[in-house]
Amino acid sequence: MSKLVSAVQNSLREIILAAAVKAAAAGSLPAVAEGSFNVETPADRANGDLSANAAMAWARELRMPPRKIADAIAANLDLDGTYFERCEVAGPGFMNFFLSPAYYGDIVKDILDKGDDYGRSDYGKGQRINVEFVSANPTGPMHMGNARGGALGDCLAALLDFAGYDVCREFYINDAGNQIEKFGLSLDIRYRQIFEGEDSVELPEDSYHGEDIKERAQEFADLYGDKYMSVSEEERRKALVDYALPKNIAAMEANLTKYRIKYDVWFKESVLHNDGELAETLNIMKEKGLTYEKDGALWYRATEHGGEKDEVLVRANGNPTYFAADIAYHRNKFAVRGFDRAIDIWGADHHGHVARMKGALDAIGLDGSKLDVILMQLVRLTRDGEVVRMSKRSGKAITLVDLLEEIPIDAVRFLFNMREPASQMEFNLSLAVEQSAQNPVYYCQYAHARICSIFKKLASEGIEPRACTDSELQRLTAPEEQELIRHLSMLTDEIISAAKNYDPARITRYTVDLATLFHKFYNACRVKCDDEALMQARISLCQCVRNTIKNVLSMYKITVPEVM
Repeated sequence: MSKLVSAVQNSLREIILAAAVKAAAAGSLPAVAEGSFNVETPADRANGDLSANAAMAWARELRMPPRKIADAIAANLDLDGTYFERCEVAGPGFMNFFLSPAYYGDIVKDILDKGDDYGRSDYGKGQRINVEFVSANPTGPMHMGNARGGALGDCLAALLDFAGYDVCREFYINDAGNQIEKFGLSLDIRYRQIFEGEDSVELPEDSYHGEDIKERAQEFADLYGDKYMSVSEEERRKALVDYALPKNIAAMEANLTKYRIKYDVWFKESVLHNDGELAETLNIMKEKGLTYEKDGALWYRATEHGGEKDEVLVRANGNPTYFAADIAYHRNKFAVRGFDRAIDIWGADHHGHVARMKGALDAIGLDGSKLDVILMQLVRLTRDGEVVRMSKRSGKAITLVDLLEEIPIDAVRFLFNMREPASQMEFNLSLAVEQSAQNPVYYCQYAHARICSIFKKLASEGIEPRACTDSELQRLTAPEEQELIRHLSMLTDEIISAAKNYDPARITRYTVDLATLFHKFYNACRVKCDDEALMQARISLCQCVRNTIKNVLSMYKITVPEVM
């Protein structure tokens, strides 16, 4: 929460404790209670802006009915010079406190003073966090899971940055191991088919059958002709992979850049193989007695460290497994690069990998609890109530590129963060392109544009915003004004909570609610009115809403239009 909101809550505790001391000194209470109590925001604002349960919390200790305790404290409250206007005792002993107009005015001042930094905090204390997301195999196009994971990971990283963490966005490139061998085999067969005919050699069922493989093989053939038909299979496959892999990686980077995702690090799995880190990690595991040999392969005693079954680390043919490389990769994050925490975003089908990965980190002497894995559910695309599986353009399964060609990027980034990662999601393609209040991102952008329009109209009439005095800002007493200010005041707390829970959807919901409250205020309270002081106070409130929407949408790399 903002420092002002936090300070007000803390001051209320002190006010109540001071009143309890006075009540005990006057004999209204048998003693000064020592137990703790809660201060919270009531669900119904008719019950005050803040509520304290001190009377109920102290009833057993003071051997007194809660209502009597509450009445005694209320009679000894000193609210002079505080942000509290009055206290009402309700029900069995709840103490409900009502904030004064000065509080609401100072919230507006605080938001205006912070400007572009409103919402930021030092909660994370600069802890270094690695956020790894998408990390799609560079052997084919990116799919819908990558689309959701990209929006989720990038917006989560932005949240963590706003909450005071030092964040590194990372893409892990699987450019080694079995999938690359399969990639080379698939390219090789498609290349040979160009010169020998499609029936000359059959593509195995578990190879890559996508059109992208054919396209890369044809590009290679256009460049080199049949030159590689006469070399060894090993040389031909290496040449094909050396040509196609960088092209695929560059295409992924270009598509993700279009998606407004910029990574700090593109980490290649092959580096772990080539610089000895993988071998070093395997040696550590051997020295710690975590491995054994069986059937010519090297195994990890995973069942002793949280796994459901023992895992192969090095196959009988001498090739390390993906799991072995994954252990070395996470060891690199913690032991080599020194991150305080690592967050990985995986598909829900990887749930069985979480415990064994954390267990392996514990086993090699690192703290597996520092690895947090977000398991993300699949996306179901719909249009007009019907499930959509194929791209209009290609007739194939819809890829990230297809989605970004059809749907505005603002809508994709916002809508993919409207639900928690663990929840299954329906992405409505019709809604995403709709320019109406039904489309959440359009609704929020429209609120910002509407405020810009208000300011332009006022300027055309010679009215410009000016700084307001404290007494002028304290004129914002209408229920719609105060409800809007209360919501604005919670942004910093919402960002911290969203960062703690790895839940960017919390902020999209906050912004939709903010837009709703603004429209409610605008319909109830005329900004341009005959009372110049009140008009300027309302202009200041409009500036707060505009700045807050801008800060949130910009944080999520969503455009903030001034005209719609």
